[in-house]
Amino acid sequence: MGLLARLRKEWFIIGIVLVILSAKLQPSVGVRGGPLKPEVTVAYVAVSLIFFNSGLSLKTEELRSALLHVRLHLLVQSFTLVFFPLAVWLLLQLLALTAIDQWLLKGLQTVSCMPPPVSSAVILTKAVGGNEAAAIFNSAFGSFLGIVVTPLLLLLFLGSSSSVPFTSIFSQLFMTVVVPLILGQVCRGFLREFLDRRKPPFGAISSAVLLMIIYTTFCDTFSNPNIELDPTSLLLVVLITASETVQVAGNEKDGFSSSL
Repeated sequence: MGLLARLRKEWFIIGIVLVILSAKLQPSVGVRGGPLKPEVTVAYVAVSLIFFNSGLSLKTEELRSALLHVRLHLLVQSFTLVFFPLAVWLLLQLLALTAIDQWLLKGLQTVSCMPPPVSSAVILTKAVGGNEAAAIFNSAFGSFLGIVVTPLLLLLFLGSSSSVPFTSIFSQLFMTVVVPLILGQVCRGFLREFLDRRKPPFGAISSAVLLMIIYTTFCDTFSNPNIELDPTSLLLVVLITASETVQVAGNEKDGFSSSL
């Protein structure tokens, strides 16, 4: 495989590195309140675009079929909100004996208690050959379920609790996930023949939007003056996070393929 072909194949990974470097060099561009206004363009427009794109690309029969796989949904939600937080907690008991910053360990535990991000969960599942329709349902349902389950998990593993703005979170998820998905399906009904004939690059479009989300996230991170990490702790956390991501992606692909 030539260099150019390799770059085309791995453009998303290269894009992740480039947007992180860009965020490090000039975080003020994508920070909250900055020129890109990510509190609007990312929180609402970008996420809505991803699910409108999914609604436009998926056949209604695929969404209906995915909705009826109750055992699959139970498996995914149990893995995400029960097994995974417990597995991370056990891992962190060992890592607590090392020199890793304790706040980083608490951060990993906090992330493990969260439902998967609705946008990246769908895109990464599609990228590894999983069932996009099932991923859409489980990421959306998991986010709604996480409104109640995540605070309980944080209380269990970290002993901390907080109030959850249930109404605002529910309405934002509904407007940025459910409504764009339905609109995409409605538009597909009128454009089905055109879409089947031209086959637009839906995957590339969603991945490009995800790069924007990653960029603004790291802009917020690098612009925070209170973040002070020693290189060893940061490297270990990156390795742990990368290994967990690869494992979850593999599980999603295997789980969707075997269950469907």
